[in-house]
Amino acid sequence: MPDGDVVIKVRADGPLKITGPVTVVDADGTPFALPDGPVALCRCGLSNTKPFCDRSHRDGGFHDGGRAG
Repeated sequence: MPDGDVVIKVRADGPLKITGPVTVVDADGTPFALPDGPVALCRCGLSNTKPFCDRSHRDGGFHDGGRAG
């Protein structure tokens, strides 16, 4: 795994935004090729590019369960 700080931000009614050095692997353990910069992971289940967000949550009406408490 890469070294450094990783921040995962839960975006209101949207994806998980991951900033920092991170590796995302598929079910077989194969790493995805990631762009430089933040990565957005789908939470709504509607994305056509799972596990990554493609903004389908906007048209799909996804609403999260609220804030951390």
